[in-house]
Amino acid sequence: MGQTSVTPVIDSRSSAAERLSLNTMTTQRLSFEEAVDLALRLEVPALGLWRDKVEEVGLEEAARRLREAGVRASSLCRGGFFTAADPDGVAAAVADNRRAVDEAAALGAPELVIVAGGLPDGDRDLLAARQRVADRIGDLAPYAAERGVRLALEPLHPMFVADRAVISTLEQALDLAADHDPAVVGVVVDTFHVFWDPAAEAMVARAGREGRISSYQVCDFNLPIPEGALLARGMMGDGHIDFERWTRAVTAAGYTGDVEVEIFNADIWSRDPVEVVTQMRARYDELVAPWL
Repeated sequence: MGQTSVTPVIDSRSSAAERLSLNTMTTQRLSFEEAVDLALRLEVPALGLWRDKVEEVGLEEAARRLREAGVRASSLCRGGFFTAADPDGVAAAVADNRRAVDEAAALGAPELVIVAGGLPDGDRDLLAARQRVADRIGDLAPYAAERGVRLALEPLHPMFVADRAVISTLEQALDLAADHDPAVVGVVVDTFHVFWDPAAEAMVARAGREGRISSYQVCDFNLPIPEGALLARGMMGDGHIDFERWTRAVTAAGYTGDVEVEIFNADIWSRDPVEVVTQMRARYDELVAPWL
């Protein structure tokens, strides 16, 4: 069922510096305009965008501002949350994801990051929820293909399986993608979410063979895990992830696209964004870039 020997559908960058992307969640307190201005000031060539930031200024204005600044949109986050079982919930998810695809196309973002969604209240049937995700991807893929946007399925660390993502491993994501053209459905390799998985390196290689690596996202896994587990993501080098190992794996798999730094961390959000992005660049140059 899987595809093999497919050329990855990824734009090639000539240097590691040109592949760095600042995910707007890393500088969460900045507005859309401020994030674009900071990327220009610190020579970060791309932004991974969240839909709420785009909404602040409106889609047309956001697209215009990116064009004028010469800053790429490496991805748009997020679509998904496909696990509703009731007809109204299904209809709402389909409508919202179509809007997200349209937004990505307008922004020139080649990838729409898809987070599957967790279990609905009172639901304990993971298998049924995962089947609903597969069904909704099947519904959305033709719409995305018509608009030149790839659905980038992001498995999340299993501690989020109940509330955010019933898809926890790269293998699960690749199996979901397998029925679709690699140009239409790919997967996200996020170090925070995959580093624990003993099968993940083999799955990165499989994703490369199938041409399905949509995005490589980097941040560290920090301890202790805070009360809001989502905020355990840290600056590269501050936690427990071997970035040389994962970057070598992604590079060996043939990925030549952007590398997004996406960090959810209350302490980082409270710091001066210029300081954060300056440190981000230094850590990227030290811990990631040499193996791209």
